[in-house]
Amino acid sequence: MQLRGSALEEGKNPTAKVNQSRVMPHRLFKLLLLFLVLCFIFSAVTISLIRHFGGQSIFGTNMSRNSFMSCIEEPLSLDRWIRPPSNLLHSMNDSELLWRASFAPQRKQYPFTRVPKIAFMFLTKGPLPLAPIWERFFKGHDGRYSIYVHSLPSFKPQFTSSSVFYKRQIPSQVSEWGRMSMIDAERRLLANALLDISNEWFILLSESCIPLNNFTVAYQYLMKSKYSFIGAFDDPGPHGRGRYKENMLPEVNISEWRKGSQWFEVNRKLAINIVEDKKFYPKFLEFCRPPCYVDEHYFPTMMTIRAPTMLANRSITWVDWSRGGPHPATFGRGDITEEFMNRVLEHQNCTYNDQPSSLCYLFGRKFAPSTMEPLLLLAPKFLGF
Repeated sequence: MQLRGSALEEGKNPTAKVNQSRVMPHRLFKLLLLFLVLCFIFSAVTISLIRHFGGQSIFGTNMSRNSFMSCIEEPLSLDRWIRPPSNLLHSMNDSELLWRASFAPQRKQYPFTRVPKIAFMFLTKGPLPLAPIWERFFKGHDGRYSIYVHSLPSFKPQFTSSSVFYKRQIPSQVSEWGRMSMIDAERRLLANALLDISNEWFILLSESCIPLNNFTVAYQYLMKSKYSFIGAFDDPGPHGRGRYKENMLPEVNISEWRKGSQWFEVNRKLAINIVEDKKFYPKFLEFCRPPCYVDEHYFPTMMTIRAPTMLANRSITWVDWSRGGPHPATFGRGDITEEFMNRVLEHQNCTYNDQPSSLCYLFGRKFAPSTMEPLLLLAPKFLGF
């Protein structure tokens, strides 16, 4: 009896040991099942929140999409530097944008096949009523142009996905004619366009502008030009030197004060000069206010001082000042006739690359929305598209 009792005492109840071994897997199974249920609930809630608020709202402002994506970014490669932005609606403010756009390679040779493009920059309050004319102008020339549109921030474009203007809006702010906010809008357009390394020429246009030649003519004309096209002349009268203030000294002397058209066509080097300027901008911001209009004086004066030998000293955007007044003539539907087109396109006389030329204008303004239909009818005969 003692031996049997000792055996039972040493075994410490073998039946209890068997039951305990069966309970442990059952508890682990319950814990695992609970963990899986919690994971499923968390995933469902996260997906629902992302659909409702958007991915960036979930993680807060400090965890932007860029910082999240940095974990899975591709290795650093040349393609990341030469690929144009896929989305123009970035989150940079103007200071950040101008700083980023001022980057310029110091080697003239590109280590990749670069097809130079023209950046067409539309400065407008809202709609582009003459868009169908531009659609026809651009057709068949993909890869040789880029489009950027600066409109009022409240404007919501309605272009379809097949349009060349689809998703070409840049982050914008309100701009006023004659005020520095207009210069800010133009520099904003230039800076966004400079982010594409293939953009070589930069054309400022309005919603009332039309092309006066086909795309091939315009492309060759600009790419072969030795000069940028900014009008800059010395006006000794009250609307020229009369707007100058001695507060501009020492950055700007009255002998360097220039006047010109707002609508310019500049190459990449001058575009970078414009966006990187911090010397002349403060002076014009403080001392050139109506009746001094910065859009008529800032670029012509600054470029005359910085790069006078790079200017053709004329614009290639045609306007009609023959009717007098502070603004050029606006053309309506009734103005667009064959006689009118002949008058605009013929009898031109200028210099191109220091040689006499009969081709002086590539673009024209100011054309009202009502001119679209007659212009489309006459374009094949007179404009070549």
